[in-house]
Amino acid sequence: MSASVFLITPPFTQLNTPYPATAYLKGFLNTKNISSFQADLGIEVTLALFSKQGLTQLFAAIDETKEWSENIRRILTLQDDYIQTIDAAVQFLQGKNPTLAHLICKRNFLPEASRFAQLDDLHWAFGSMGIQDKAKHLATMYLEDLSDLIQECADAHFGFSRYAERLGRSANSFDELYESLQQEYTFIDKILINILAERMQTVQPKLVAVSVPFPGNLYASFRCAQWIKKNYPDVKIAMGGGFPNTELRSLSDERVFEFYDFITLDDGEAPLENLLAFMEGEKPLQDLKRTFTIANSSVTYINNASCHDYKQSQVGTPDYSDFWLDQYISAIEVVNPMHSLWSDGRWNKLTMAHGCYWGKCTFCDISLDYIKVYEPIAAQMLCDRMEEIMTQTGQNGFHFVDEAAPPALMRALALEIIRRKLTVTWWTNVRFEKAFTRDLCLLLKTSGCIAVSGGLEVASDRLLGLIQKGITVAQVAKVNRHFTEAGIMVHAYLMYGFPTQTAQETIDSLEMVRQMFQAGILQSAFWHQFAMTAHSPIGLDPAYYGVQKETETIGTFANNDIVHVDPTGADHDTFSYGLKKSLLNYMHGACFDYPLQKWFDFKVPKTKVEPDYIVKALEQDEDMQAKPTTKVVWLGKKPSLEITTKSKKGATWEVASMTFQSKNDVMNIKVEPEKGTWLANMLLDLSVANAKTFTLQQVKENYESAGFDDFELFWDNKPVNSLYKFGLLKL
Repeated sequence: MSASVFLITPPFTQLNTPYPATAYLKGFLNTKNISSFQADLGIEVTLALFSKQGLTQLFAAIDETKEWSENIRRILTLQDDYIQTIDAAVQFLQGKNPTLAHLICKRNFLPEASRFAQLDDLHWAFGSMGIQDKAKHLATMYLEDLSDLIQECADAHFGFSRYAERLGRSANSFDELYESLQQEYTFIDKILINILAERMQTVQPKLVAVSVPFPGNLYASFRCAQWIKKNYPDVKIAMGGGFPNTELRSLSDERVFEFYDFITLDDGEAPLENLLAFMEGEKPLQDLKRTFTIANSSVTYINNASCHDYKQSQVGTPDYSDFWLDQYISAIEVVNPMHSLWSDGRWNKLTMAHGCYWGKCTFCDISLDYIKVYEPIAAQMLCDRMEEIMTQTGQNGFHFVDEAAPPALMRALALEIIRRKLTVTWWTNVRFEKAFTRDLCLLLKTSGCIAVSGGLEVASDRLLGLIQKGITVAQVAKVNRHFTEAGIMVHAYLMYGFPTQTAQETIDSLEMVRQMFQAGILQSAFWHQFAMTAHSPIGLDPAYYGVQKETETIGTFANNDIVHVDPTGADHDTFSYGLKKSLLNYMHGACFDYPLQKWFDFKVPKTKVEPDYIVKALEQDEDMQAKPTTKVVWLGKKPSLEITTKSKKGATWEVASMTFQSKNDVMNIKVEPEKGTWLANMLLDLSVANAKTFTLQQVKENYESAGFDDFELFWDNKPVNSLYKFGLLKL
């Protein structure tokens, strides 16, 4: 099975689903009739290592006479138990042997080392019914114990979702990585190269394109390229992906090209197509697009400005063939509801829009094309691609990996999913903006949306203004309530250490977060410490934001993270532990009454936030007044209509009794007979099944043309206004 292009994701990204970059490129190459083969070497190496044969070889390679830690000694003593249980444990995490959960949860099947001493409250996390998830968490701890063994005894670089990450993270100089590549293969390297050798023998490509999304993929990518250069000197090798896109934009070290022939930046479709045309002699070197290579004995960046990137409608549907889709591992590493979505279950990854529709956040790389160039994909095309991927993979879970999914497109996508009667589960990243009304959130839930994540960041209105986030804390609270009440889980990205952030603002941010959890409008969150990057507005103009670069030197290899000094801000590092410990408790629903000082072992200021700030924000009346251009959609069933006669004090009159059925509820409303007949017919016209949508103004005109007046009195009051629970939505 030969192919022109071999697309590789080197170890390690996620274990539960393939990173989508090569699937996107393979889908594009399909549109050009260019043959390709893709491999996620991360999962292939993982499965080779965590197997009976792999562990037998691992334990045999460890010198047991050395002075090891007490934890490693225990694992070495129990090695027979690990070798005996590993295949069953991995199969369970692959979803192939679910009944093993009962045995795992008994806690006498899997050997346990130091990771099990750090277990969270399992009953809180999984309850009495969550036996599968509890077993996944225990089996993950079992693998983490083995990971500790590998790191200490066989390969210091090893990590499940990252490999030699330290060597790639902000490596301004190539020296350390280059030196590591001159060393003997590590234990993991040997497994990787054996698998790569088999794949190269089978595929026989002209070009190997290596996607490097993260620093943790960098070392392994160079190991792959190094071996291919030595053993297949006529095969060209290119690197692309998230890491070079952000870190290697000022690359000048010629030694990099002892391993790679080309390094491309940003969207990969046009650069890859031009590269193949150049290799075939159809285009000259100067026609390459956004590509580093060696020309005239030096590192040269070539960008043919006349060659335009492809529109999102032209790049084809991501192609997940070749991947071992039934062999990915669902792990639950940390007991955090949103983090478990990342690592548990296999998600088809898609993008609603290229870039970010907001594009203003001052900490973000908004100067780079992957953020700056915003281009949404039509909802119909998105649904076409979803159906194609579901047919191909047999799986209907989707993670839309947008920087921030646009609310209008989410609405259109949800309507299209419902119209097509697709059964899908999906989640994405959003901005917590006021466009997410109660009704829009109900629509998203109906279409299969189960969770959203978004940046609350510093939870301080002054700092949110400095970030240019375009939101306020009170607004975030209201939006989060809409999502929560619709049954959509909310995860907040939290930030501390933003330039000029004071200790007072850090504590006030923590208080805002505490109140949101206590109010039940936030289910999951995670604190990140601010990092200044070269391509963000802060990195490009640090003086404006009151910070100083620690060094102005641009390295010859990676340049992105900038070491900086914040002369007016707090000592941000000291807050890390207390912020994360308090958050863990809040996610447990515990310790809301603790004074904030209790989380820190140093003096912190008292919060200036009113103790009922969030509650009061939620109590404020929201402007529910719909605009005439608002779309009105009916998601519910056709109601039954019965005309009944009422009597009181000798007077009789007729009423229309309308009964509405949902999957788990029933409701009856009573209106005047003529209006009941009109409403029943109007709901048929408003049905989501119809391609035509009505605006509120059109509904009003229809009502008035039927001879009725006082539309607002009828439409915006009970009983009609209560029908939103059954699917009458203003969008």
